[in-house]
Amino acid sequence: MTTTIHHPLGLDDDDYPAYTTGCAAEMTGTTAGFLRSLGEHGLITPARSGGGHRRFSRRQLRIAMRARDLVDQGTAVDAACRIIILEDQLDRARRTSEQLDRSRRQHSSI
Repeated sequence: MTTTIHHPLGLDDDDYPAYTTGCAAEMTGTTAGFLRSLGEHGLITPARSGGGHRRFSRRQLRIAMRARDLVDQGTAVDAACRIIILEDQLDRARRTSEQLDRSRRQHSSI
């Protein structure tokens, strides 16, 4: 059994920017430069601390790991970023389509 601990600062939130660049690079098996390049290509936009330092969320770390996997397979960084962005857009379009289909079915059964 797992227990979710709700941290008052939002640390149980996948989008909470809890990780410094160094920590994020270590956790994803990448470098700070690689993480910066993902931002330059529009794949992730880390939050900024009061001092201007980048802070990454768990969701962004997962995206960075996906990009790293593609790059490790020989895909250029810019192409990897575009692939992931397109995959995300496709996923959102599918969810929207499914919602519209459900709505149509509900209205047609009335």
